[in-house]
Amino acid sequence: MAVNPIEMQKNLGGVSYPASKDEIVRQAKEHGAGKEVMDALASMPDKEYDSPAAINKEVGRDS
Repeated sequence: MAVNPIEMQKNLGGVSYPASKDEIVRQAKEHGAGKEVMDALASMPDKEYDSPAAINKEVGRDS
């Protein structure tokens, strides 16, 4: 799944880290994230993420 990391981070503005997967998905939805970004976030393991880089790294694993 090729998600543009810059686009994804735009959808995560306002997330306070560390953040749970649920918080990250909710924030992305509120920012109008597209289906590709939402699918990528939904496929991440259910754990806490300590930075935007940690999210990008996890999403990048599926590529």
